[in-house]
Amino acid sequence: MITVTVGKRGQITLPSAIRQQMGIQDGDRVALALEGERIIMLPLGKTLLDLRGSVPVSGPQDFAQIRQQVLRQRARKAAGHEE
Repeated sequence: MITVTVGKRGQITLPSAIRQQMGIQDGDRVALALEGERIIMLPLGKTLLDLRGSVPVSGPQDFAQIRQQVLRQRARKAAGHEE
């Protein structure tokens, strides 16, 4: 069992052996959960926000126009005029 010390601000340092085994790198996020008297720490994978911009698109993206189109489609659907 590896032990760590909690600092004044509640911070701990993950030992390199654990970081390497779990694939945790600088800047990665982890989730903490309580399970009875235990603290479970799980590395978080990529989120959709992390992947933003990773898919190439052709041409400019007018997000205001896209939002308006979606709002119009939702309004039609709510009014019972589905496309």
